[in-house]
Amino acid sequence: MTEHSLAPVVPIEGWHVLHLFYKIEHGQWSLLRPDEQRAAKTHLTELVQEIRAAENTQLLIFSMVSPKADLGFMLLTPDLHAANAFEKRLSLSLGADVLTPVYSYLSMTEESEYVTSDKEYAETLQQEQKLEPGSAEFEKAMSEFSTRMTKYRKDKLYPLLPVWEVFCFYPMSKRRAPGQNWFALPFAERKKLMAGHGKVGRQYHGRILQLITGSTGLDDAEWGVTLFAHNTFTSNRSFTKCVSIR
Repeated sequence: MTEHSLAPVVPIEGWHVLHLFYKIEHGQWSLLRPDEQRAAKTHLTELVQEIRAAENTQLLIFSMVSPKADLGFMLLTPDLHAANAFEKRLSLSLGADVLTPVYSYLSMTEESEYVTSDKEYAETLQQEQKLEPGSAEFEKAMSEFSTRMTKYRKDKLYPLLPVWEVFCFYPMSKRRAPGQNWFALPFAERKKLMAGHGKVGRQYHGRILQLITGSTGLDDAEWGVTLFAHNTFTSNRSFTKCVSIR
């Protein structure tokens, strides 16, 4: 069976997300002649352009700080077969045994289950702002809310990621220890806590961009958290605050 004969594995909504981290085997790289090294780098450049030209596909590239890894990729694409093929080709892009994978993570873009519904927002307008259903002010507020939520869902499921200077990724799972089991809390309480979490995050609007992707059944944790920032000071402060309320 050839690659092109495989039926696409595309989710009902959202995209597949693949984080890939590699070490460069400098000893192996040094064995290549200068012309072979130039050809390898040209091949990687052309492969990156090919992947980025694929429909609904994004590929971000990072130089990793610390010896844990040298090179990082973040790939977003609808078809799981395409993600798999791109990953294999990236691993071999500089030649056999030049890139050694040190960490990878598979997840999917998703919409949070704790978002405010139309009914809940309507109740808020009535209780807190004393707006009557059917009034011009009420209908205007509901229309604006609907517009915001449409953009929110699109940004979560089909994000257009920026090219910012700082990138951070980590997997995360909610606590399940006895007496500290997140999912043992009533849904309303969990939703209230997540609202507080979101309130803290909104303080960093424009300075931190966060993308949370779901990975239950796909990888070792429940979510993957990707942060983008313009400097490490802002991102570190944001990360500390988020951890303190999790």
